[in-house]
Amino acid sequence: MKTVILDAYTCNPGDLSWDEFQAFGPCEVYDRTHCSEVVDRACDAEIVLTNKTVLNRETLESLPKLRYIGTLATGYNVVDVKTARERGIPVCNIPEYGTANVAQSTFALLLELTNRSGHHAGTVRAGRWCAAEDFCYWDFPLIELQGLKMGLVGAGRIGQAVAKIARAFGMEVIAFDRFPPKQLPDDIRLTDLETLFRESDVVTLHCPLSSENMELVNAARLQLMKPSAFLINTSRGGLVNELDLARALDEGRLAGAGLDVLSVEPPVSDNPLLKAKNCLITPHIAWATRSARGRLIHTAVENVKAFVEGRPTNVVN
Repeated sequence: MKTVILDAYTCNPGDLSWDEFQAFGPCEVYDRTHCSEVVDRACDAEIVLTNKTVLNRETLESLPKLRYIGTLATGYNVVDVKTARERGIPVCNIPEYGTANVAQSTFALLLELTNRSGHHAGTVRAGRWCAAEDFCYWDFPLIELQGLKMGLVGAGRIGQAVAKIARAFGMEVIAFDRFPPKQLPDDIRLTDLETLFRESDVVTLHCPLSSENMELVNAARLQLMKPSAFLINTSRGGLVNELDLARALDEGRLAGAGLDVLSVEPPVSDNPLLKAKNCLITPHIAWATRSARGRLIHTAVENVKAFVEGRPTNVVN
C-alpha cells in the first residue's frame, strides 16, 4: 500500500526518520502540502498522514483509493471525520506522546511569568548588573508559587501531570472537567468553572477544542479572575477570546498570560496579543521535543501496522 505524508516537516525536520513506513509499501514524504496540492499528491495513496493539512469532504471524495487517515497529532479537527466514516475510512490519532513535554512547557511559561529569568538574564548580558549600584535588582514582582492555587481546565493525562508538578511546588490544585476521569488523585479537587476562575491564582487550559468550549476564556470569565492571577494556555488557541484577553492584560485586570497556541497559526500581524502587556507567547512548541516527536512517529507507525493487520487502533471516528 502506498503511503503519503502530507506535512512532515514540523514533526520531523530532519532529525528523525520516516523509514519504518517503507514496511507497508512505497512512501512519499512532503515537508508541506497546500490544500490545493492534496489531491494530486495523494490521488493514488491508500494511506494518508496529516498534521495540519486539511482533509475536507471535497478532498476526501477526490481520493478514491484512500483507505486510512492518520493524524500526526492528538487533535483531528483538520479531518472531516464524518465523511471519512461514511466512506468506511478509519481516522486514527496519536492520543499519548507529549504529556510530560506539555506539562514541562506549562511550567516554563509560568516560571518565566513569576521569576522573569529570561528577562533578567538579558539585562545582565546587556551590562546592567555591572553598572548597578546595588548587589541585585528586579524589574517585575517576583512571585512564590508555594501556597498559590492552580486551576486546571481539563483533568486528563496532561492536567494530572501538571497537577503533580504543581503539588511539588506546594500549590493547591482544583480542576474542572466536563467529563471528569473516574479516578483522580486525592490532591485534585473538582469544582465548577466559575469557582475555578474566581479562586485560582493560575488558570491553565488542558482540554480539547470543541464547539461547546470555543472561547471558553472570554470577557465574562476574565472578569472573575483575580488581578494578580495568570492564565496559561498550552492546549488550543480557540479556547481563548484573544481580544478580550488582550484588553484584560492591557487594563491591568490580569497579571499576565503565557501562551503556546493562538487561534490562527502562524498568527496574523495584528493579533492583539502580540503587543499585549505581560503576555508571553511561544510558537506552538510545547509538544516538540525530539523525544516526544520520536514517540509520535513510532505510534503513527504502530497505528498503520494495526490497520494493515485488520485491527485498527486509536480510531476517532
